[in-house]
Amino acid sequence: MTQVHDTIARVTRRIAERSRKSRAAYLDGVREAREAGPRLPHLACGNIAHAFASSPGKDKNAQIEGTSGNLAIITAYNDMLSAHKPYENYPEIIRSAVRQAGGTAQVAAGVPAMCDGVTQGQPGMELSLFSRDVIALASAIGLSHNVFDGAIFLGICDKIVPGMLIAATTFGHLPAMFIPAGPMPSGMPNDRKAKIREEYAAGKCGRKTLLSAEMASYHGPGTCTFYGTANTNQMLMEFMGLQLPGSSFVNPGGSLRRALTEASSRRALENSRHDGNHTPICDVLDERAFVNGIVGLHATGGSTNLLIHLVAVGRAAGIVLEMDDFSEISSVTPLLCRMYPNGLLDINHFHAAGGLGFVIGELLDTGRLHSDTRTVAGSGLEAYTREPALIDGKLAWRDRANESLSLDVLRPMRDPFIQSGGLKCLSGSLGSAVMKVSAIPDDRLSITAPARVFHDQEGVRKAFRQGELDKDVIVVVRFQGPKSNGMPELHGLTPMLASLQSRGFRVALVTDGRMSGASGKVPAAIHVTPEAFVGGPIARISDGDILCVDAVEGRIEFGDPTTRARVSSLKPAHPPEIDHRGSGRSLFQLFRQNVRPACDGAGVI
Repeated sequence: MTQVHDTIARVTRRIAERSRKSRAAYLDGVREAREAGPRLPHLACGNIAHAFASSPGKDKNAQIEGTSGNLAIITAYNDMLSAHKPYENYPEIIRSAVRQAGGTAQVAAGVPAMCDGVTQGQPGMELSLFSRDVIALASAIGLSHNVFDGAIFLGICDKIVPGMLIAATTFGHLPAMFIPAGPMPSGMPNDRKAKIREEYAAGKCGRKTLLSAEMASYHGPGTCTFYGTANTNQMLMEFMGLQLPGSSFVNPGGSLRRALTEASSRRALENSRHDGNHTPICDVLDERAFVNGIVGLHATGGSTNLLIHLVAVGRAAGIVLEMDDFSEISSVTPLLCRMYPNGLLDINHFHAAGGLGFVIGELLDTGRLHSDTRTVAGSGLEAYTREPALIDGKLAWRDRANESLSLDVLRPMRDPFIQSGGLKCLSGSLGSAVMKVSAIPDDRLSITAPARVFHDQEGVRKAFRQGELDKDVIVVVRFQGPKSNGMPELHGLTPMLASLQSRGFRVALVTDGRMSGASGKVPAAIHVTPEAFVGGPIARISDGDILCVDAVEGRIEFGDPTTRARVSSLKPAHPPEIDHRGSGRSLFQLFRQNVRPACDGAGVI
């Protein structure tokens, strides 16, 4: 077994020591729940009758006896999310597989699942980040009935997996299994799609052309194929040992996907039985699993959203993560993957080239991962270097490829795309921020230019259309933080800024909002903390102030001492008035008032 890299080991120890009191308190609570034993004997007859009234006869008998294992299914199925459409028939597949293995399963809760692709640039995006905590609360309500021995979670996309994880961790005495549904097949080539988006932003093509390109890209059931938050979630579930090995990126609808779903269901039942296989999630998600997840995030160039989500999930498990942990791990984790928007190829090409099995194997061989973590597969992380296949009609796992089949999307540790991770933490007189650097050209990693300040995306669009941004500029979009308006993603800015950059201008973005995994090749310092709404330095910037965004040195600054002195003496700007009637925004006022900053997970629970 390869020894864990010194930096990885040191950061893990630091997290464990920092979390000693909170983790101990968490495990004490889990222990109390576990020692209370199966809940069924404690229920009144009326409770039991209600719980199993709708179950078919054989299931009902087994559930009442309480000896075979009864699993909760928490599902985020809906027809609107392409990634979640395949989940429509999963409950019956799961019930059948579990029944054949001698147990039972019930859908315990359906949770909300919004599509960020639909709400991009719309008022509904202001509810997106808060939906994570709503999903956690809704999942907890389903599990609160206390008739379950374990849980299966059906979720893939942006806030859905993190919300489910928070709930699963809160019920830490229960085993948990996450089951994916896979990405849609590849559509329009990504370089062509990106070009059409830039042409539309610059007025060189019409809406009909743009719509045709988008429909050709997002065209069927399954996860969107670019490497954004949804696919980053799936990567994390394998790195953290919460899905079966190699199950993340098998396309929907095929026999291999069904076999993996059935195998996941059976394994979930095995993990729920109180024998040698019992695997509560509290034993899976320790500080080593979180460090493995952070390594995976950096090695694959994953979504910046996970910096927020991992902190929030860690908090639920009593594990305290800080931005320095991410930054230090990044410094020793080479970037092994380049998927769109970081490169031209997508998640299907990555999977075909060797996928997660190859990446995990490379990282294990060089000591970048803890191999001895507990997983739902019943073994350490080494099992996740293998890939599933149907051999003579039966599911089996075979050894991974020894070499990448496409160096354009996947590389070995000896020849990475870059020597450090795809994410960079920044700090300075503007506060703290993060930047996704995996697709940014080296000559664009440091930008010093005058600021142009906006309070929303529409202001940027108007200035762009009028030619006011045709120059070297750092676009500042503020009052986009969690307390201001729920911290929406600002994807709509990317085509405009990319168009400016392609014309030779040196441009960057500074915002207290989010960009997810789609920031692409434009330098974007996001998650700026303190946010403008609480009077952070970003609220004091004026048009023309010289700013510096430097991902090489990890700095985000007012550009010179004179600017710093003047800006620090200014009163912060006031947030703009927002009136999104009919969007549901008013229902989340309590969330905005109580939300923690982005660096602390941006949560209310």
